[in-house]
Amino acid sequence: MSYAVAALYQFTSLPDAAALQAPLRALCEAHDVKGTVLLAPEGVNGTVAAPPAALDAFLAELREGPPFAGRLDGLELKLSTAAQAPFGRLKVKVKREIVTLGDPAADPSVRAGAYVAPSDWNALIARDDVVVVDVRNAFEVEMGSFEGAIDPRTRRFSDFKAFAAERLGDARGRTIAMFCTGGIRCEKASAHLLAQGFSDVRQLKGGVLKYLEEVPSAESLWRGTCFVFDDRIALGHGLAEIPPEETTP
Repeated sequence: MSYAVAALYQFTSLPDAAALQAPLRALCEAHDVKGTVLLAPEGVNGTVAAPPAALDAFLAELREGPPFAGRLDGLELKLSTAAQAPFGRLKVKVKREIVTLGDPAADPSVRAGAYVAPSDWNALIARDDVVVVDVRNAFEVEMGSFEGAIDPRTRRFSDFKAFAAERLGDARGRTIAMFCTGGIRCEKASAHLLAQGFSDVRQLKGGVLKYLEEVPSAESLWRGTCFVFDDRIALGHGLAEIPPEETTP
């Protein structure tokens, strides 16, 4: 059996996040969905998998039916496949943030960096006046990145604030182009930089996953593989699974 995998998120007001936990778990279980979904007052974030028809039904109900009643109609979604089940169980958690940065001023639903389509990304990062920042953690960067991108050497996303304060100050007047796995960390990181007075902050729409999905390998500037937080470990162009022995480093 093959599996469909959905990486999803949306920043939207969910003041009832705690009350949504049980009905969301029930919805996942009804469609045999496994993986992790995080709920917080700022929105929803997760990666889940199920047989293709079951995942389609789950996503349709997530967007349109209870428990969210249409509040997730703007869901950011990346779809891929897995030859085997990439998750062994289901986790639905309530958190303070759906991606933890710890900066109340960084609110992507109010202001975030301008989106750059994957088809426009190569031209942007080739410019001499652009500072390219990989927003992912150090172990992810080691497996693959865009050549010339700054590696913040963070162990966790909340370390990004210190990196920005210590190493990006001289770039405050330049164009900052940032990217991450699926886009969600860039939403928060770009909002943080804008709140700190950076004027031109841009983010790769849909993250590396969308870039690998849409940009042909012959035109790609990506080097290496893209780490994913499930049992597949890494994906390549076309979101194909990469055998463990072919991953880098």
